[in-house]
Amino acid sequence: MKTIKLSLIILLMLGAFSCKKDNSASTSGSVTSDQAADIAAGSLAENSQGLATVTDDIAVNAQGLNSTGLTVNSNGVSPASVQQACGTTLTDSVTRALTLDSVTINYFFKYSHTLNCNTSSQPDNLVNVLTYHGNFDGPRLTSTNSGSSTFTIAGLTTNATNFVVNGEYKRAGTFQSKVGDKASGNSNVDIVVTNLKLSKPDRKIVSGSATIAITGTGAKGVSFSYAGTLVFNGDETATLTINGTGYTINLTNGFKIKK
Repeated sequence: MKTIKLSLIILLMLGAFSCKKDNSASTSGSVTSDQAADIAAGSLAENSQGLATVTDDIAVNAQGLNSTGLTVNSNGVSPASVQQACGTTLTDSVTRALTLDSVTINYFFKYSHTLNCNTSSQPDNLVNVLTYHGNFDGPRLTSTNSGSSTFTIAGLTTNATNFVVNGEYKRAGTFQSKVGDKASGNSNVDIVVTNLKLSKPDRKIVSGSATIAITGTGAKGVSFSYAGTLVFNGDETATLTINGTGYTINLTNGFKIKK
């Protein structure tokens, strides 16, 4: 009888330890590198209004400096040059509420564009300052966020084959993962871009690099921090490397492949 009682006590103790361990694992609040890569992808892709959207927006504006439009006068339709004056700052805004590649987005962007000219009074570069806020809901991640960016875009002359973008993109907010242990919490993303080239006139990303920092807190206030690099491959993808792990991210739809 004593042997049976002792066995039951041991089994109960083992069961309690096992439950405690499992509960701890499921509520640890840690954010894995895969989940951090999803946060990064959401900050990069067009269908979640990330960096690729912002660089395209400022390239569209830059193209307008040297574009030829149409104006109606008393003699009919004739060409008209559309160009911002040197040293001036213009502002504009855009609201996007739609579904792109299975991701529902709702964002508001406000831009200011300051044109700097060279000594010959020809457009040299545009300094673009952005603030934004909104949310997206995708297959792997949901996020509500806001942020800011400052980008300088050069290559404005007609003989330049590419636009060249340098600057910083920031995003902060809440996230809810839909994969793995479905981690949730607050995140901050900071991307510093170096010589990001966009082809003319189609504005496709040709090359460039960046550093990226992804930080925040998960469930129960558990902090996480990932630092890495981005290489833009010229085929609408970027290679993300964080903590020694590599991912290929589609800049259009945010889909990622772990290497």
